[in-house]
Amino acid sequence: MPHVPDVAVVGAGPAGLAAAVQAAEAGLGVALIDTAGQPGGQYWRHYDENHARPNDPAGHHGWPAFTRLRDRMYALRAAGRIRYLPGHQAWLITREESGAFTLQMTATTAAAGGTDRTLSARALILCPGGYDRQLPLPGWDLPGVMTAGGVQALLKGHRTPAGRRVVVAGTGPFLLPVATGLARAGVTVAAVVEANGTLGWLRHPVGAISAPGKGVEALQYAALMARHRIPYRTRTVIREILGTDRVEAVRIARVDRDGRPAGPDEEMAADVVALGWGFTPSLELPLMLGAETAQDVDGSLVVTVDDRQRSSVEGLYVAGEATGVGGAALAVHEGRLSALALAAELGRPADPAAMRRLRRAVRRGRRFAAAMHRTYPVPRAWPQWLSETTPVCRCEEVSYGDLRRAHDDLGAEDARTLKMFARPGMGWCQGRVCGFATAGIAACLHGRETTPEDLRSLATRSLAVPVPLGELAALAEGTTPAEATGTEWRGRDGD
Repeated sequence: MPHVPDVAVVGAGPAGLAAAVQAAEAGLGVALIDTAGQPGGQYWRHYDENHARPNDPAGHHGWPAFTRLRDRMYALRAAGRIRYLPGHQAWLITREESGAFTLQMTATTAAAGGTDRTLSARALILCPGGYDRQLPLPGWDLPGVMTAGGVQALLKGHRTPAGRRVVVAGTGPFLLPVATGLARAGVTVAAVVEANGTLGWLRHPVGAISAPGKGVEALQYAALMARHRIPYRTRTVIREILGTDRVEAVRIARVDRDGRPAGPDEEMAADVVALGWGFTPSLELPLMLGAETAQDVDGSLVVTVDDRQRSSVEGLYVAGEATGVGGAALAVHEGRLSALALAAELGRPADPAAMRRLRRAVRRGRRFAAAMHRTYPVPRAWPQWLSETTPVCRCEEVSYGDLRRAHDDLGAEDARTLKMFARPGMGWCQGRVCGFATAGIAACLHGRETTPEDLRSLATRSLAVPVPLGELAALAEGTTPAEATGTEWRGRDGD
């Protein structure tokens, strides 16, 4: 492999793993950088490969697709065609005058210590994935309230159920694998509380049939739900989470299409609440490089790409959830397409017929994703669920009342000004948890729809993640982190 690889792929989830393998097989020198200690991303998160049974699916869909990609990646690494850097987080990316990209990285695992923290590449394929979108509601700061993805991550990655009696709530198909996974682990799932109806698919038949395999998955989940006798409550939301020192119960109610209460409240006992309102793309790195963005069907801010996954920045390709949340199969197609498009751009063999097939697959996947988002939207009236004391930004302890007063008394009419006056999104998470909600509240208070500018002001960050001061000092002084802090970076073998 050349000292400066042809392409750095960031993220080893479905999109990044597919992109790295396809690029290496097309003859490109590849560096694959991933925060986790093993490949798979959030979707294919699994138990420690050193201790799990070989090819243990652990309740995953598409597990054979993952194991094929993983095995090909390991084979390409052994052949010297992929430099795999697990346990590394890219926190800063700059573009040099030559057009190359320079990535600054920090270690996220002990095994990553002792390696170089800077990497340059001629081109970049960003596959940063996404994270659970959360909406605040009264009581959501109680111990025992988790994201649906967090509950599933515990189950997949650590084989640990989150509680004994769980309510899974929010909207979208993702609630079903979370609920059935818990049930198979012996947890009592008190109910799946779905904010929308399920007949919305009938209004989008073309999108619904664009991914026939998803229909089969839905039937499988329906059978599991029936087998475990899990109640499925549609057009219903949690209005309040109850408890003193931790979750004890939830108060649920029927709602209309916009999310306004349409029935009496009902209490339901639970010790854990798993909340899932879809996913928010992780855009720190693309925005850092100036990539153009737009608002997707589900209200998320996403990177705009052409039919080859090229962004507005020359040499920068983006694949997976960062271009729009659409599932693992779509992410794999986009990852492969981005790698082949880059190979063609660099004069390497790239089968035009394969690229045409991938473009068609991406279009089908996007049609299905759009139909899914239109069937399971975030209810328009969700800010009406909040009380004055409901925390919106938990890092800075900013309540809904604080935001409303910043709007009414100080004239904060958009998310950026609301952030300046009331400090939501200025704490440890830098708006990752409260950003989407704050943007929605800003728009609701001013009587308008959320705009891309609202979302962008809470998604742009100077650094992609918090890093040790030694990393910043090393960058400023041109030294290694060890020299800057007077400490040594030691790997597992002490080198």
